[in-house]
Amino acid sequence: MKDKLSKLERDWILYDVGNSAFILLVTTIIPIVFNNLAKGHLDDDTYLAYWGYAVTASTLIVGLMGPILGSLSDLPKQRKRMFTIALIIGVIGCTALPFAQHWLAYLLLFVVTKSAYNASLIFYDSMLNDVTTAERMDRVSSHGYAWGYIGSVVPFLIAIVLIFGGPEIGLSSQISIILAFLVNAIWWGIMSLPLLKSYQQISSHKSTPKIGQVFKDLVLTFKEIKQNRQIFLYLIAFFFFIDGVYTIINLATAYGTSLGLDTMGLVLALLVTQIVAFPFALLFARFSKGFKTETLIKVCILAYTGIAIYGVQLDQLHEFWILAVAVGMFQGAIQALSRSYYAKIIPSYKSGEYFGIFDICGKGASFVGTLLVSVITQMTGNQQIAVFSLSFMFLLGYYFFHLTIKSKEIA
Repeated sequence: MKDKLSKLERDWILYDVGNSAFILLVTTIIPIVFNNLAKGHLDDDTYLAYWGYAVTASTLIVGLMGPILGSLSDLPKQRKRMFTIALIIGVIGCTALPFAQHWLAYLLLFVVTKSAYNASLIFYDSMLNDVTTAERMDRVSSHGYAWGYIGSVVPFLIAIVLIFGGPEIGLSSQISIILAFLVNAIWWGIMSLPLLKSYQQISSHKSTPKIGQVFKDLVLTFKEIKQNRQIFLYLIAFFFFIDGVYTIINLATAYGTSLGLDTMGLVLALLVTQIVAFPFALLFARFSKGFKTETLIKVCILAYTGIAIYGVQLDQLHEFWILAVAVGMFQGAIQALSRSYYAKIIPSYKSGEYFGIFDICGKGASFVGTLLVSVITQMTGNQQIAVFSLSFMFLLGYYFFHLTIKSKEIA
């Protein structure tokens, strides 16, 4: 097996580098800006709940549309076209976000931008079958997340310098924030260009059916999944454990901010998460050569269960730093291995359709975790109880993943 990445594999990885810049903003700067806009209008608990609802809305939209978008992208020469549209909407939305002056307008624009980001990932993930082989998927997928984490640090550091140091060089806070978002939007766009240039869709439906046939094929695919016990159980498992992962990613800064922790300390801690995630994602890529992918995913799920439980007692900045390092150790691994494991067990000619459904159980369905935290927080007034509830999602994910492995052995 050759170790050197091909040009197409590298170009595919670069999109992870580009889009990760935006998602790093989502976990750090974007909720802080929202918090500043909401001051005087929303109390701390309501702020966290509304932020959770916005994340829920953006993921639910693509969760419902994902299978249809994925199915349409399986048509000849459509995947790149649909990917490009989602990319353009996302980049424009990222540029426009800091111009919103009211917290509600800001949330609505965020929902549009995050939805476009999520949609682009459906098409991007389904490209994996076209850019590499089944034997290299764990490695290529892991490299995507690894370089995405470390690459996103570059525009993020520029954003931090602008936001926190802008006033020192004569820039107003508003101009500093606008420039910070613009830098990340440009980074996202530029890093996408190599993939747009080199990618050619290989796996697709042999013909171009009418739109009505697309919906019929989608129904048939759901039936196929129901009959394939391994894929069906894996999607249920993925639904639970990745939902918990994305909830932690999406609400980490908002949670720390609502607890009154220092803003700069929170941002730097999450920067450490990105840096730690880089070598550990590559380390798990090496582990995938000597250990079964199933074993590594189980380790990651158990680690996240412990992270959720640890987060319950968090009320000091140094504890948030410990949490950030722990998340970094397993975040890239669980995302990369989950993606490549799924890509290996689905039919390649319907990868867009299957990854659209995958998105229901992943990014699209992560509304359960954010909604759970938001509702429990509002009902009890206790954020710690809400965070603890995430541990049950990881345990359910582990249970169904164990059943997935058993079903494969039986088959």
